[in-house]
Amino acid sequence: MSETLARTLEAIRPLDNGAMKAARLRQDTLTKPQGSLGRLEELAIKIAGIKGEPLPKLEHKAIVTMAADHGVVAEGVSAYPQEVTRQMVYNFLNGGAGINVLARHIGARVIVVDMGVVSGFEPCPGLICRMIDFGTGNIAKGPAMTRQQAVEAISAGVEIIKVEVAKGLDIVGTGDMGIGNTTASSAICAAITGEPVEKVTGRGTGVDDKQLAHKIRVIRQALAVNQPDPKDPLDVLAKVGGFEIGGLAGVILGAATYRIPIVLDGFISGAAALIATGLSPLAKDYLIAAHNSTEAGHRISLEYLELAPLLDLQMRLGEGTGAALGIFLAEAAVKILSQMATFDEARVSKKS
Repeated sequence: MSETLARTLEAIRPLDNGAMKAARLRQDTLTKPQGSLGRLEELAIKIAGIKGEPLPKLEHKAIVTMAADHGVVAEGVSAYPQEVTRQMVYNFLNGGAGINVLARHIGARVIVVDMGVVSGFEPCPGLICRMIDFGTGNIAKGPAMTRQQAVEAISAGVEIIKVEVAKGLDIVGTGDMGIGNTTASSAICAAITGEPVEKVTGRGTGVDDKQLAHKIRVIRQALAVNQPDPKDPLDVLAKVGGFEIGGLAGVILGAATYRIPIVLDGFISGAAALIATGLSPLAKDYLIAAHNSTEAGHRISLEYLELAPLLDLQMRLGEGTGAALGIFLAEAAVKILSQMATFDEARVSKKS
């Protein structure tokens, strides 16, 4: 483990109970029946605890969308060719992807990071290069990466957050792009949760029944060949993970050190959260699950993390699209807490 990563893990602290208590007391005095705004109330209280502020504000919003390729694509596990990863990065940079539309809608900036796309990129405005390698190894035949590369991927995510905090950052969403990454995420999910491969594997980019059965066989083979240690998150990442998954784990850990709420997107973000919380159980308290995707392993990952998703819209796009919607709800929740009048302020009669 690198010195940067060790320091990061040491810096993560529990939520601020005093701020949460103050936020809860205010919630109970607002002009509404107690608890009538349901999970929006609990969300605002949690964000108060994360930020250590009884009346938190979420002015500076960002979504970190990390891209990388996966060697396991050679096994025919995806409905799309590998070059789509690179093509979609250009789409992100040109503002034409789903995440760009939703980020504009909520007033968030999109941070696009190359963690290891095959062929790489020439210097390109708006693209941050943190490339670990030109895609991972084929996990059906050997490890995805070295342990050192796993550490480097996580450290890159930590450094991304450090830079963005200097620009202003109140809440961050996680996003991904990488053909083949649901295969890696299923392998991570199976390794850490202990659930059967067929239970945590979905259709990804839209494979048919025959391809799904093949994908399950490939993941079983990857686990048999690599034997990842479920008690060692770095080993799991190195054996069957992806560079963007490691990078997002670093985003989670880095944001937690700065007391920044982390809004998880879908299955790949869930896999990253399994790695991050394996390294720092305290980081789990900083996570907000935006939605439950249609990928089977995502629900299992969230259950393992004891996170209840805010939405269930049958989404499975990735990119950070679900996280954008989660950030929208988080901002609404804290605005209710800070801007809604209390019974005394509004001179409204209280409950008899």
